[in-house]
Amino acid sequence: MKCVISVLGKDRSGIVAAVAVALAECGANIDDISQTILNDIFSMTMLTTLDTEKADFDTVQDKLKAVGEDLGVQIIIQREDVFQYMYKI
Repeated sequence: MKCVISVLGKDRSGIVAAVAVALAECGANIDDISQTILNDIFSMTMLTTLDTEKADFDTVQDKLKAVGEDLGVQIIIQREDVFQYMYKI
């Protein structure tokens, strides 16, 4: 299952690593990643493929929520089809 993950918050060391580790523990693959820092605001968008046999969407979402709380950032995961539908004009 393809998913879009967005991360936003105050920049600090280890954000990319923590998100990548959480995804790896769930068997997810990072297909593409873009990140930027504007002043002190960290922003990252990832396109990922979830291995739903290892961890379903809700499990990955819960794990990322915990990582976000630990880091003090907002992490949102959306199914790619839902994401595409939301932004289709």
